[in-house]
Amino acid sequence: MKIAVMGAGAVGCYYGAKLAQHGHDVVLIGRPAHVREINKNGLLFESGGVRTTVGLAASIDPVAVAGADIVLFCVKSTDTASAGAAIAPHLGDNAVVMSLQNGVDNAERLSAIIGRLVVPAVVYVAVGMAGAGHVTHFGRGELVIGPDDASDVIAQTMRPAGIPVDISENAQGALWAKMILNCAYNALSAVSRLPYGELAKGDGVMTVIENVVAECLAVAGGLGIVVPGDVGAAVAGIIKTMPAQYSSTAQDLMRGKPSEIDYLNGYIVRKGGELGVATPANQVLYTMVKLLEMQADQPSKG
Repeated sequence: MKIAVMGAGAVGCYYGAKLAQHGHDVVLIGRPAHVREINKNGLLFESGGVRTTVGLAASIDPVAVAGADIVLFCVKSTDTASAGAAIAPHLGDNAVVMSLQNGVDNAERLSAIIGRLVVPAVVYVAVGMAGAGHVTHFGRGELVIGPDDASDVIAQTMRPAGIPVDISENAQGALWAKMILNCAYNALSAVSRLPYGELAKGDGVMTVIENVVAECLAVAGGLGIVVPGDVGAAVAGIIKTMPAQYSSTAQDLMRGKPSEIDYLNGYIVRKGGELGVATPANQVLYTMVKLLEMQADQPSKG
């Protein structure tokens, strides 16, 4: 299979590396410094304390999606529209496009831009970029995807490469379950600059998390979304399964980049406002992250 990864950040590099290791023809589409390093030395893939160099192609040009059987769309939610428009002219008629993004509406937004169905995927993986051309895997790696004519092909491609795939009839609910995890931890990790295991030790943190989760579930209920499983247990479990992980929001802010907070806690605040559901805990976290983004935009003094 030829597989293109649009948005070769930590998530895209992880899944691209796993698929390339299994023999698939993978091309990563990313930023120039990242692409140069990969084309020169390969992708350095670190997992479980073991470092492996994975040989695969890399490009800065969205035209590299041409001929791909599967496109893993991994850009930030803020870039969905521009990246979608960039790849649309180059997609093959039978290409399967998957959205491996945070938030709950990216697949729908992307579908409207590229004019075809997009398979939503819920991503549970702890990864980070340790530098240009160097991805580090800290834990997990499973995907939950929605039912589609291509779902079986996706599963049959991913599973032999060591990527667990669950095909769910309630993919939208699963997306919400993941977003609630992000709403609970991402802003707190960003504000504190701590990984999940450490920030959970702070006074009052778990109470804040419980309030955030309750607000998210109230908004989901107002929208008619059925969130599967025991959300409270899943949120608490993150502390054990990903204790050393910094949230993507924290990683973005530490690198001086804009975050996806508008599509996480900000989304809950907006939908809560539309529904008349109070979301004060999400509002505070959203506002704090936006203030940190404003701080990052200010010119340095001294």
